[in-house]
Amino acid sequence: MRNGREMTAYEALAYSNIDCVFDNQLDGVNIISSPGGWKWIDIIHDLGMRLCDLAHQDFIIHCKTVDDIFAAKKAGKIAMVFVVEGAAPIENEVDRIDILYGLGVRQLGVTYSESNALGNGCKEVHDGGLTMFGEQCVERMNKVGMLIDVSHCGPQTAYDAITYSKKPIIMSHVGAKGVWNTKRMASDEMIQAVAAKGGVVGIEAAPHTTMSKTKMTHDLDSFMEHFEYVKNMVGIDHVGFGVDCLYGDHVGVHHAFAQALSIAATAKTGVEYEEVPYVKYLENPTESSWNIIRWLVKHNYSDEDIGKVIGGNAIRVLQEVWA
Repeated sequence: MRNGREMTAYEALAYSNIDCVFDNQLDGVNIISSPGGWKWIDIIHDLGMRLCDLAHQDFIIHCKTVDDIFAAKKAGKIAMVFVVEGAAPIENEVDRIDILYGLGVRQLGVTYSESNALGNGCKEVHDGGLTMFGEQCVERMNKVGMLIDVSHCGPQTAYDAITYSKKPIIMSHVGAKGVWNTKRMASDEMIQAVAAKGGVVGIEAAPHTTMSKTKMTHDLDSFMEHFEYVKNMVGIDHVGFGVDCLYGDHVGVHHAFAQALSIAATAKTGVEYEEVPYVKYLENPTESSWNIIRWLVKHNYSDEDIGKVIGGNAIRVLQEVWA
């Protein structure tokens, strides 16, 4: 990470059911030039290294359009969408959204857990909402065709972004506060606002996030409890999966970078639970791609509904936003 050399797990992906990956590039722990991360030059360095890697293999294609997703599927390859999870690197330069788009980035988070020039992150005690600069950035993302994500935003900042955007937005990797009440989870009102705008809520599985009081641990069943909670609230057309897991020791990453990732500030529940070494049946993207579908089949979801939540809903949003 200090040298900007992050792997793409080609062999592991080959065993998955994944047609398209949205890759956040672990930019929250990109510490090439600063222990605080999120520096513009480091993000560009990271992106350039990854694109060079992709240019020297024939298994994954750099995805910039919805047509690229279908072309990759037809060719037996995987489409990879590059994402910057928080907009801190653009600093006060709205034109950097254009630069990121030009380099192939197709999704941008308004904030990570920390605040930036656009608005407040979810770890903050007070949330002043989307700034005037944030409004300019939302408008620019709409204009160039970049998907807006508010997964890590404070509640008012997220709500402001949803209402100010002229296009659907997403919460790509969250869970429901109604199931597990932490700052990283989304309130009923926020979930409903995303759905009302035509967007999608993706359920995440990073360790110790989408837990539930039903089982008091983090596994496939607690994860799917969040999925069904959101589905029952806003309907099958506005929910999906953004598992937010990786190939490697995810709990180890959280321990090593707890401060940089604001783990303690966003995961407090006031409820004691036993830490797991990994999320059972959702340890990495490959496991997740098989076991989520198995769970849905086992629980009698129709082929049509499974198709919606494992990709159809997301593609509908992309067709509107990326057009």
